Amino acid sequence: MPVSPEPLVFPDVEQAVAEFLRARPELSGVPVGTSVPPGFDGTQRAVALTRLGGVYLDDDRLDHAEVRLDSYGPDKTAAHPVALVVRGVLPLLSALGSGTVFSDVTELQGPCFVLDRKHSDANRYVMRYRFVARVVSRPA
Repeated sequence: MPVSPEPLVFPDVEQAVAEFLRARPELSGVPVGTSVPPGFDGTQRAVALTRLGGVYLDDDRLDHAEVRLDSYGPDKTAAHPVALVVRGVLPLLSALGSGTVFSDVTELQGPCFVLDRKHSDANRYVMRYRFVARVVSRPA
């Protein structure tokens, strides 16, 4: 039995986190989005977000979104600081809030170096996070 007769509006967690990261001065000049930027050849700095899944808890009206963040650089040494900056600012997301209300941000996997075979063996650090976001009802 649904909690409410109105349709639910799930936040676009990927887009909300990307907007937050794009607005951070620490990442100025680093493209951030749900995919690598057009023309990406593996030699640029970039951050790409991919929702891996998660779970919706209807009693609490919370979406527990699991998101992978890929931080790229022209080499391993340059990709690492990008990952560390992302890691350093993500805890601020729940403290500051945004259009989407995040009640919790939890790191599930810290930076792990993995070559990206899809993008000319691009150097990247992969991280996984859980973002807990409020789900609201839309009047029918």
